[in-house]
Amino acid sequence: MPAFDSSSTLPPAPLSQSGSRLLASIAAADLAELLPRLEPVELAPREVLQVPEQAVAYVYFPEEGYVSRLAPMDDGDFAEVGLIGPEGMVGLPVLLGNDRDTFESMVQVPGRALRIEAQAFRDIIGRQPGLQRALLRYALAHFEEVARSAACNGRHSVEQRLSRWMLMAHDRIEGNEFPMTHEFLAMMLGIRRAGVTTAAGMLQKAGLISYQRGRMAVTDRPGLETVACECYGIGRRAVDRLVGPHPRRPYWR
Repeated sequence: MPAFDSSSTLPPAPLSQSGSRLLASIAAADLAELLPRLEPVELAPREVLQVPEQAVAYVYFPEEGYVSRLAPMDDGDFAEVGLIGPEGMVGLPVLLGNDRDTFESMVQVPGRALRIEAQAFRDIIGRQPGLQRALLRYALAHFEEVARSAACNGRHSVEQRLSRWMLMAHDRIEGNEFPMTHEFLAMMLGIRRAGVTTAAGMLQKAGLISYQRGRMAVTDRPGLETVACECYGIGRRAVDRLVGPHPRRPYWR
């Protein structure tokens, strides 16, 4: 997918009102040097924020919506390996001492984000060990979620995997509905479209989700949590422990 470097900047919003769960979880003293360098931007649907094997230009902290980390395949397809929303950051290679990745980062659900040039971010975390430690906690949560996805895809049913993915997406949006086609969801889950259609039909018949004309919605979250495998809860608890509890969607199981 072609790179898209957004030039759509927004007027700065009060940082105290930022929707970034990750930034909100970090002590003010550790953020003092980072915050003035953050630039508000609008992320567009299907915008590519990071291209495989190319130097990372910016680090992003999403405030709304979510970004998919995609593994490109030789046949032109992609497989999703992780989601990044307000709980996280796009640009983990920079945090971990590298300047590029083998994955693509693409916006699935649009929204606002805060960004900073990669070199400026690198300089700041080198001077701010408290900030670096806090961001590394998120990196651990993200990689635990990625590893759990690999285990889940190899062991659990399509219905369980779809339920888990819907819950992960739901955690990262403001409302209950988001754009998604069966074709794209099949690519995200690494299965055939017919499998997604069958699984989504079962979940809709049970009243747990609804979908029509390229949009899906969670209609019964507790019921969806019941159908999802244990992988969702393990990943969710890791994020809540390392980043902080979700402000709107508590998880009690």
